[in-house]
Amino acid sequence: MVRIYIEAPLYPTEEPEKVRKTIRTFYNGKIAEREGPGYIVLYGESTDLSSIKPLYEAIRASQIIAAVRSYLYRRKRGNRVEILLHKQAAFMGKISLIDNERESPLGAIRIVIEDDDIRNIIDWLAPNL
Repeated sequence: MVRIYIEAPLYPTEEPEKVRKTIRTFYNGKIAEREGPGYIVLYGESTDLSSIKPLYEAIRASQIIAAVRSYLYRRKRGNRVEILLHKQAAFMGKISLIDNERESPLGAIRIVIEDDDIRNIIDWLAPNL
């Protein structure tokens, strides 16, 4: 069964609704809040692959399927893959894959996908064309 987790920090200088909208660029599930050290974390959890359909569509609209596929396989660990997105680029509706959270000054949007057949999920998100 697929498990999807998405999170992004919300710093005091940021507007909560803007960060929620940014997360919704790639995730259409419920978003909740929890306290972090000096900030709030906005997060969502789902067992429904359709919750990341916006990510799926954004990958195709950006025409970066091959780059995303390579990134996903590079970041695959066992039955999970972690995606880091630059938060400011995401706010502008763009996908900017990063390798380290420090590459996004206001924190990254982190998406973790777990599944017994993670290769099948990767092939769905970014098929080998």
